[in-house]
Amino acid sequence: MDLNKQNRAPICEALERFRKRRVVPFDVPGHKRGRGNPELTQLFGERCVGLDVNSMKPLDNLCNPVSVIAQAEALTADAFGAAHAFLMVGGTTSAVQAMVLSVCKAGDKIILPRNVHKSVINALILCGAVPVYINPKVHPVIGVALGIEVDALEETIAKNPDAVAVFINNPTYYGICSNLKALTETAHRHGIKVLCDEAHGTHLYFGDHLPMAGMRAGVDMAAVSMHKSGGSLTQSSVLLTGPDMDPGHVRQIINLTQTTSASYLLLASLDLSRRNLALRGRESFGKVVKMAEYAREEINHIGGYYAYGKELIDGSSVYDFDVTKLCVYTKNMGLTGIEVYDLMRDEYDIQIEFGDIGNIMAYISIGDRLQDIERLVGALADIKRLYQGDAGTLAYVDSVQPEVACSPQFSFYAQKESLPIRETAGRVCGEFVMCYPPGIPILAPGERITEDIIDHILYAREKGCSLQGAADPRVDHVQVLKGV
Repeated sequence: MDLNKQNRAPICEALERFRKRRVVPFDVPGHKRGRGNPELTQLFGERCVGLDVNSMKPLDNLCNPVSVIAQAEALTADAFGAAHAFLMVGGTTSAVQAMVLSVCKAGDKIILPRNVHKSVINALILCGAVPVYINPKVHPVIGVALGIEVDALEETIAKNPDAVAVFINNPTYYGICSNLKALTETAHRHGIKVLCDEAHGTHLYFGDHLPMAGMRAGVDMAAVSMHKSGGSLTQSSVLLTGPDMDPGHVRQIINLTQTTSASYLLLASLDLSRRNLALRGRESFGKVVKMAEYAREEINHIGGYYAYGKELIDGSSVYDFDVTKLCVYTKNMGLTGIEVYDLMRDEYDIQIEFGDIGNIMAYISIGDRLQDIERLVGALADIKRLYQGDAGTLAYVDSVQPEVACSPQFSFYAQKESLPIRETAGRVCGEFVMCYPPGIPILAPGERITEDIIDHILYAREKGCSLQGAADPRVDHVQVLKGV
């Protein structure tokens, strides 16, 4: 990384030049620098709406960048150690889908763990590729899916030598990391591309003593959520590619689904965040690690909770652990994660990232302060004192591993019927059912429904998880394939 070059922010510099020229707008957006919508200006401020502009020659165009956006992408590639970088304004969902669509076509096999984000399955619906799942082990205590083991990948490739891609989470939502370098080398030996979901891994490129980042491991493509741990505005992301990917082809794939009216607020936030991380990332994430480790230690001293960390590492299914992820197992408190999540928000005015059936996660990043950590720990101690239940009475369902009966694309577009959820066991699901966050499907189109899965869904709903993806918002009914 060339630190001298990283001082620049080409998109932001171009916006500043544009602002000073006081150009009269006879183009979109129609609010005309906020004058046509005073309430919008009052909410966001004149400077913000004044920079909400349309693509034009001085500001370049994201669909075919040739000047300032191209320069910003080159700086991003340099900062992340990639051959090329693409600025994304459709969230990491669009970056993940671009990865899959770049290497898969109808009928192609892609190897992936079942605990992928819904955006991956959506990409399979769009392109018609077929998932070959490596079912990761589930931790016997905390109940979360672990990483992909190298031997398991070798075995899966041997059974599916025609697979074209392997998809890997790095890290998972819970901080679990696989042996990414060994997995990548294994796939490449068989001529298989490696796609890496690094939605929760921006910091891996800039922090010290953290798990290996995708580009350093040699993956072919990585989707990076700059707006999560990187500090840019929500919905802004980066797609990184290695030297064996054709950037022209990838750009064409991106343009199939990405907007032609890219937000310059999002683009500028990516430009500034990249510069900030390149110049100050190591220092910033060093502080994040210290805060997370301090919080982990303090929470474990409370008793009842289990804030897990590097002790999970076994060199195989947990090859490494991202210590910036403050995940806490709550079952021993007699409380589900979603119950603690709701209590934190409703009783203590603390918004944590998510709660699932057994865990909570508090996202710690470059904007956090030590006093915020102290407040978090204090609230958890108070919840233990006031709300602790009997762990023995708390039902707990481990991660589900559904059987794939039909391809996601076929199932999504097939004729379906809606049945009461208790009557769907044995049928093939035609829609998604998931808790959000984290957005990992409990059921995806094409998967066989079982009584265990039904119990998992209903228990999650009873405990307050936000169920999404189904046509019926309450999931009293589920759409299943007719005649299957």
